[in-house]
Amino acid sequence: MSEPGASSHVANWPDRVHRALSLAGVTQVAYVPDAGHKHLIDLCHADPTMRAVPLTSEEEGVGLSAGAWLGGAKSVLLMQSSGVGNVVNALAMARECHFPVVMIVTMRGEEGETNPWQVPMGQAAAIVLEAMGVEARRAEAPEGVAPAVEMAIASAYNANGREERAVAVLISQTVIGVKHFVEVAD
Repeated sequence: MSEPGASSHVANWPDRVHRALSLAGVTQVAYVPDAGHKHLIDLCHADPTMRAVPLTSEEEGVGLSAGAWLGGAKSVLLMQSSGVGNVVNALAMARECHFPVVMIVTMRGEEGETNPWQVPMGQAAAIVLEAMGVEARRAEAPEGVAPAVEMAIASAYNANGREERAVAVLISQTVIGVKHFVEVAD
């Protein structure tokens, strides 16, 4: 596996996702800082039509999604797979109140992961999300990320007369690359 940004094609997926967010009318982007989302976060901060909001915990992003929806705006939540466990209780509110939540999740803990702390949630993220009623979609290649995000936004915000829903796009670690974990000796 390669490092993030190893090819221009890999590096372009955040540009394509930003364009998809803009075309879909997303105006609020909540995030917990993450190297896998760094370029996308930078694009959202630079976009005068979007408000990029740093969070201290991923669950705050579900509340931001509720507030955006109540105010007539569209939002997305950017996070790493290790943050999926932090949103479980808040997703219960989204499920019962039927408001849209779109999560774009960079995966860790998959093939090639060198940080053992990332493996458990990386392996369980899709299962946990689906157990909470979240529609989980995977993007296995850079060219599939933006279309998956477009479909997630459409599915969450345009339920064709049905209730809005929570949708997550899980971006495979093969897309973002493997970060190398270094243990520090005592």
